[in-house]
Amino acid sequence: MSTTAVAPARLGLFERYLSLWVALCIAVGILLGHLAPGAFAMVAQAELAKVNLPVAALVWLMIVPMLLKIDFGALGGVREHWRGIGVTLFVNWAVKPFSMALLGTVFIGWLFAPLLPQAQIPSYIAGLILLAAAPCTAMVFVWSELCGGEPHYTLSQVALNDAIMVVAFAPLVGLLLGVASITVPWDTLFLSVVLYIIVPVVVAQVWRRSLLAGGGAAALSSVLARLQPVSLLALLATLVLLFGFQGERILAQPLVIALLAVPILLQVYLNAGLAYWLSRRFGVAWCVAAPAALIGASNFFELAVAAAISLFGIDSGAALATVVGVLVEVPVMLSVVRIVTATRGWYEAGATR
Repeated sequence: MSTTAVAPARLGLFERYLSLWVALCIAVGILLGHLAPGAFAMVAQAELAKVNLPVAALVWLMIVPMLLKIDFGALGGVREHWRGIGVTLFVNWAVKPFSMALLGTVFIGWLFAPLLPQAQIPSYIAGLILLAAAPCTAMVFVWSELCGGEPHYTLSQVALNDAIMVVAFAPLVGLLLGVASITVPWDTLFLSVVLYIIVPVVVAQVWRRSLLAGGGAAALSSVLARLQPVSLLALLATLVLLFGFQGERILAQPLVIALLAVPILLQVYLNAGLAYWLSRRFGVAWCVAAPAALIGASNFFELAVAAAISLFGIDSGAALATVVGVLVEVPVMLSVVRIVTATRGWYEAGATR
């Protein structure tokens, strides 16, 4: 398996101005959420075990193009990228939850404390910890696709994180929160893995084999080219929904939401930068280092929200903090995609084996 990714095709007008479309979708989502809260409330209620089904459908449209690229016959070659896997595991499980606990305590518990409701401060910090303790699953396929990451590595790393999360999430959160008994929303965890990983992988592989059998690599390439704009449009539609769901909350508590976003933003850039630097230090190929940085920084927000509601209640500060993580996730991860893509030359000039 090649250790270098094919250079991405020249970006079209839509892709080049993706940041502008993201900003517009955020504004449209907040506006529509304020003007038509009832309609968004109905869509928000279309969920199973805290997993929103319309959002899940959009995630499918986003990740299937990358999953179509995966050749399971070449998956064993991911062992070549063991350094990248080690870096991401270290950042996800040994750094990210603890760095968030520190940042939350410093910013929410100290610097911003005079500006926040005093009774909610411990709950806010708890929500931030829940957010950081669950590595992202489905959305990292989108980030990896956007930066031309190695798809086999991305799938392997996501699967490994999911397996670790089943046994490590509760004790890790219990350690950081000082709670003896953590209620893990297993239904959310397992349903998310099934909906976001297992089902789309199976569908993509059946579709891939059908395309290759019927028209070969040319047919597969043709379908992938047509799906690219669909994937980006699904990403923008997801933004409209997420910000529409929380439109009223954003307008009601803009200062609280802005302050909660600060430690989340800092921990994303801290952990992405650490994973990227360690990958370069250990000679990891850029096509693995880029998704390693993204996987190391992003969060499994569905699990975090469900756990916060289970532990502290739907109107708690913890639930609000995890929701802020949802709102921040897409824009900030798109900025990380731009950073790792723009620094590819610097990375490859200094990476040594």
